[in-house]
Amino acid sequence: MIIDAHAHLWKKQNGLVNGKPVYDIGGGKSDFGGEIKQMIPPYMTDGENTVERFLANMDYAGVSGAVITQEYIDGNQDEYLLTCKSDRIKICTLYQEKPMGDISQFNGIKICAGRLQDKNLLNHIEPFKLANDNGKFISIDLADGDEQTLMMQKIIDMFPDLKIAIGHFGMVTRDNWLEQIKLAKNKNVFIESGGITWLFNSEFYPYPSAIKAMIESANLVGYDKLMWGSDYPRTMTAITYKMSLDFIEKSTEINPENKKLILGENARNFYGFKDLPIPQKIKNIVED
Repeated sequence: MIIDAHAHLWKKQNGLVNGKPVYDIGGGKSDFGGEIKQMIPPYMTDGENTVERFLANMDYAGVSGAVITQEYIDGNQDEYLLTCKSDRIKICTLYQEKPMGDISQFNGIKICAGRLQDKNLLNHIEPFKLANDNGKFISIDLADGDEQTLMMQKIIDMFPDLKIAIGHFGMVTRDNWLEQIKLAKNKNVFIESGGITWLFNSEFYPYPSAIKAMIESANLVGYDKLMWGSDYPRTMTAITYKMSLDFIEKSTEINPENKKLILGENARNFYGFKDLPIPQKIKNIVED
């Protein structure tokens, strides 16, 4: 069973980066704060990153379930994500540095900590308390390196039973990234790899340095604390969805039991997925 711990969906992109707008301009491209970026694969010509397309990719890649996080650069997608939620799809509401409303219909809360205007996490206790009191999880992308790790540890100490998933594999290509990984020594803190293929894009597939980083992290906190994430669909501008996980599946440096933990079992337990289907393998047209 394979579970994606970090993906994105939107019906209409309407975000911000450094206070400047981010929006679709067609052909999978976006105006990214005044710079044109290929935001999603070019065949997504209408700019819509829908759950139907994602489920088709999941089925083809053999992925059973997924967690949809959010990002300021896409704009708040709460309304659309409520229509996407299912047994296979868990969703996060987006924290936006203002009082939060009813979170009961969401599975978790996403905090883009590295993009906060006030990066002092101790000034943002409300989403952690809300998640803790309501049995939700926190999905958080921390600022580079150890900028926020001491503050994060203080919050973990406040809410030791709160489930926290740290994204982007601790910003693995930045200095002092292991300080983020070490947070997973706390019992309910896990690391997910959404964005790891972006961070190692210059090396490219099959990302041998990403595998080495996973092994190094496992030596610190254990394989039972690591979860795979794709960062779909942005990383699909460079690779296919299947490639975002099969570099782990095909690795000879991680044994099969530990691959099962990373690719699905840890996420199934952490997020509470139940009775997920395992998609049937369909041969593609170029396979013998």
